[in-house]
Amino acid sequence: MPSVFLSPSVQEYNPYEGGGNEEYYMNLIVDAMIPYLLSSGIEYSRNNPDGLVTEAISQSNTGSYNLHLALHSNSSPAANEGNTRGIDVYYYPGSAQSQMAAIIFANNLKEIYPLPELIKTVPTTSLAEIVRTTAPSILIELGYHDNAEDAQWIRGNIENIAQNLSISAADFLDTAVEQPSPPRQGTVTTQSTALNIRSEPNVSAAVVGKAPRGATVTILGQDNNWYLIFYNGIQGYVSAQYIS
Repeated sequence: MPSVFLSPSVQEYNPYEGGGNEEYYMNLIVDAMIPYLLSSGIEYSRNNPDGLVTEAISQSNTGSYNLHLALHSNSSPAANEGNTRGIDVYYYPGSAQSQMAAIIFANNLKEIYPLPELIKTVPTTSLAEIVRTTAPSILIELGYHDNAEDAQWIRGNIENIAQNLSISAADFLDTAVEQPSPPRQGTVTTQSTALNIRSEPNVSAAVVGKAPRGATVTILGQDNNWYLIFYNGIQGYVSAQYIS
């Protein structure tokens, strides 16, 4: 199956004009992408929002991913704060695959961004997530969070952006993006202990929460024998055999 490593910003210290921050909104977009990816047969892993960029690069390089996708938003220099708009899609100029991905994502984003003429692809040999990742990599700056219009466009279009990025990933991975399956409810059927909710669909992944026996969870998608679920504010994976 094709696979993508998702690396939303870990920069919670970058505030958005009007409220929120870069880490928060980039992770919301990735959250919204996951049902599209799963419904389309695209496997994924994602970085730790409490980790460092170096850890995300290491995590990405330990897998056999077909694409490394880093999501950020930009800010202007102090002298021009709040006055810049646009989307930059960075790629590695020594990789034809990286450049192809950048072109696909940029072209598709022009369909939803209000100023498509301000979307451009940018070659770089200085961004760590571009030059140090094994998989073809792109880094997208989804507008300027110090600009009121861009900040509002991001926060008001989380679902649209997620679907658009998922379509681009599917285009690059030569598959077709599908509408996510409607969420359904499930019940935890463990014998006595609580069910572990994990960060990824495998038994060695970190436990991010627990759901007690009899708890009702929302099923967002499925990856082989694992359900992607939402329970009590936590999103993660659980073994499907313990859900009815």
